[in-house]
Amino acid sequence: MSSRITCEVRTTAPVAVVRLAGALHLGTMRSVHRALSDALVDQPEALVVDLAEVSVEDRLALSVFAATARRAEEWPAVPVVLCAPSPVAARWLAESTTCRVVPVTADCAEAARLAGATLRMRARLEPVAEACRRARELVTDACARWNLPNAAGPAALVLSELVGNVVRHAGTPMHVTVTLRRPYLHLAVVDGSDAQARPGGTDLHAEGGRGLMLVRELTQRWGSVPAGQGKAVWAMLPAT
Repeated sequence: MSSRITCEVRTTAPVAVVRLAGALHLGTMRSVHRALSDALVDQPEALVVDLAEVSVEDRLALSVFAATARRAEEWPAVPVVLCAPSPVAARWLAESTTCRVVPVTADCAEAARLAGATLRMRARLEPVAEACRRARELVTDACARWNLPNAAGPAALVLSELVGNVVRHAGTPMHVTVTLRRPYLHLAVVDGSDAQARPGGTDLHAEGGRGLMLVRELTQRWGSVPAGQGKAVWAMLPAT
């Protein structure tokens, strides 16, 4: 059993293509998961995984793609598409639960078309007080463009809290994104601190820590994941 697999990331804006080569099994799936997670840090419009040069030696290892797709659905809210699997891999994918969450196509060109365009607005903000106002303006503008009147108020409050958390605690420049992938509006802030965001306690007299509690109450889901040298804090609200 080969113990090696290589992962080449090729960005064809706005899509990131990860070309795998070698044997995929339980011993190499961790390397694949890490490479795919790294490719998501740049927040591409879609992530295409090229399997043309992959030999799948254990069908259980195919679960790495479903795990990546579920993570990408939350942050950075992009589709993951597999392309060009071998006949054996294609059959195993069709028989597994992976195909329920990850589309499979015959070639990468078709995969890029299937991924489609993602509605997204971005901004780079400095860790200053004005950042919260700019974040509110960004999400309000996005909701107006995408005709989401009911989401504008809660989303502006949530994004302001996420940005404020960076200003107060991380103190690094940040990348803010607002993404529409129905049925959810996705908000994310990527900063340069690897300290994971956690809500504070329930002490109403505490000086801080309640912002993320508010985020938890206003959103469908939220979380904090490693992103490069820092982290991404994301949240999902109904797109209405």
